[in-house]
Amino acid sequence: MLKTMPRPTRPKEVVSVSDSYRLDGVNVEAGDDFSSLVAKAAAVTHGNCPYLEVLDLTRGNFRGPRPFRVRGLPLDQVLFDAGPDGVGTKVLMHDALLLHRNAPRDLLAMTCGDITRFGGLPAAFWNVLDVRNLGDPGSDSFNLFADMLGGLVEAANEQGLVIHKGETAELGPCIGSDNPNPSAPFNWAGVAFGIFLQDKIIYGDRVQPGDTVIALRENGFRSNGISSVRKAFAMHYGKDYYGPDAHADLLAAATPSVLYDRFLATTNGWYEGDLQPLVDVRLIAHITGGGIGKFVELLAPTGLSARLDDLFELPPIMRKCADWRGMTDEEVYTTWNGGQGVIAVISPDDTTRFLKMAARFGIEAKTCGEIIKSPNTTVQVESMYRGDVLTFNHHQR
Repeated sequence: MLKTMPRPTRPKEVVSVSDSYRLDGVNVEAGDDFSSLVAKAAAVTHGNCPYLEVLDLTRGNFRGPRPFRVRGLPLDQVLFDAGPDGVGTKVLMHDALLLHRNAPRDLLAMTCGDITRFGGLPAAFWNVLDVRNLGDPGSDSFNLFADMLGGLVEAANEQGLVIHKGETAELGPCIGSDNPNPSAPFNWAGVAFGIFLQDKIIYGDRVQPGDTVIALRENGFRSNGISSVRKAFAMHYGKDYYGPDAHADLLAAATPSVLYDRFLATTNGWYEGDLQPLVDVRLIAHITGGGIGKFVELLAPTGLSARLDDLFELPPIMRKCADWRGMTDEEVYTTWNGGQGVIAVISPDDTTRFLKMAARFGIEAKTCGEIIKSPNTTVQVESMYRGDVLTFNHHQR
């Protein structure tokens, strides 16, 4: 009987776990390279906050522990809080324009502003960056995300913030875009770690009739109401509103947020040896989602009202978007910021000083109204869109 010979087999190609994972859409090596890059960049910011001491206990491992402790503050008064938020759908504009470096200012504005509006100090920051894919080190997409990291460090150094830790994940199809030709799409969220002193929290309970209301100028949309902005673009330019015809307007709509936090923390005395406020700031409203309603909400517990008759003009792109959508004055001021990123109530005696300090920080500020008595809390706004006089009350929220 003839014996059958075994069929020759081709040697199997050895595939490493990382190669298999790459085939599944995740580049482990690129992730490690990027994480190492993040750790090195963040280390530059570790001395930014005078009240945080970051301890490097990593023993050379970029994933190792870097705890921090609070110092130089009266421990019986110290409180901690957090401001979580994200850039929202504005990331689509940054990606379409290849201006990833601008995104950090939107992220810090949305998170740190929730700390400073109550008189706290944004001290440290954690972020979660989700991307479709990082790309290989040195690729266009990898470099865009590295540039974004550089923008985060730059803004953190400017604002006195420690970039402490973060997470980056490649999520493939989970990161989408209505742009038919995205470059390096991403989603970005973070948490600002804030320090408060119990006797320095700003509630608005010291607001009095005759107090000055001051607006801090915002040149764009910040990161709020962007879904409405994108709808306005689609109505005006059509479905492909990321094309060259819309480039100039898209660039204006993607203007990064103004950062007010170092300035507001300074007025509240966080950088003074005795921690005493330099200005009597009695209320701070961060004009984000809900627009002017944020100010109404904070003013309501005082039982007082406000007349805002000299707000900043709408940024030109905001006026365009309102026109394209056929919005009313009320819709403009409840969807977007209307040209002011912060509205603050100041003691009349400190108004001039507050305005001069803002100018030193490169922030445009002006008196926009006053606090008044009325039977019910209302905020009367003289619209800078079509000129209507609007009246908002807390029950409308």
